[in-house]
Amino acid sequence: APLPDLPDWAASAINLASPRLKTEAVRCTDDSFAAMERMLQDAPPVFKPDAFDDYGKWMDGWETRRRRDGGHDWCVLRLGARARVRGVDIDTSYFTGNYPPAASVWASDAESEPAPDSRAWTEIVPTAALAPDRHHFVKAVHAGPWRWLRVNQYPDGGIARLRVYGDPTPDWTAYGNDLIELSALANGGRVIAYNDAHYGDIWAVLSEGRGTSMGDGWETRRRREPGHDWMIVALGAPGIVERIEVDTAFFKGNFPDRCSLQAAAVEWGTDETLATQAMFWPTLLNESPLKADAIHTFESRDLASLGPVSHIRLNIHPDGGISRFRVWGRLS
Repeated sequence: APLPDLPDWAASAINLASPRLKTEAVRCTDDSFAAMERMLQDAPPVFKPDAFDDYGKWMDGWETRRRRDGGHDWCVLRLGARARVRGVDIDTSYFTGNYPPAASVWASDAESEPAPDSRAWTEIVPTAALAPDRHHFVKAVHAGPWRWLRVNQYPDGGIARLRVYGDPTPDWTAYGNDLIELSALANGGRVIAYNDAHYGDIWAVLSEGRGTSMGDGWETRRRREPGHDWMIVALGAPGIVERIEVDTAFFKGNFPDRCSLQAAAVEWGTDETLATQAMFWPTLLNESPLKADAIHTFESRDLASLGPVSHIRLNIHPDGGISRFRVWGRLS
């Protein structure tokens, strides 16, 4: 099913169930037909009409056997970052005669995985009716923060994707006075606006590690008119920027010729209105040349002294692809 417009509560949130955050499916009652890990994949689900494997019809999601003994199926997730949950999208795309009629989500903030019947679990998404082959956006009734989630399906069946929208709650005190990657997804960094993202995955730019392919990054279409492309990143917390990294891994014939940065300490406005404000933010980094398939590091001596900033606009001139973008600083 095509992705509908996200509800307001999800539009500016991070998908906490993403493997990019190192979230894992650690346990389930059954995944006889399709592995539980597939439910968390970042890519949209696909359907392969002629694909069968040793377990039966190949499905892109988590699918359990037909339950004959009462009860219901569940899957436990360990979040990669302790976080507050705004709500979920339970996606049954391509599951038609094998979707669960209902589902709920529980959560726990326990240090270690709670037992299945433990009182450490709290229901954060009450039981919701599901329909075949569609997205189901449901707000959470208890935000948390949480470390563990358990998705319950009643009684059995398949879920293509589970998206959990929310906000990481990092323990800033653990860093002391060290440099912090303020832009990291696990620290609450978010992409809040961009002018184009024709290829790749916009969220990949704030992920850990280097890109794994040209598709693991942000790439714009070929620009045929004057101007340049851009994205705006909200840092996990305001800070004084001391180092920037722009990585063009795998981008060879399509890397940007140059990049520049603008930044500001934002005190008002919504994510939608910041796109206009950002055009007038002061310069943090002047236009600097980029190379193909390389890590470019800009230190304090390359950056303007703007004091604490909360948002950064990355400009690429004129277009092209960026694999990773990292901002290190000290909390203000």
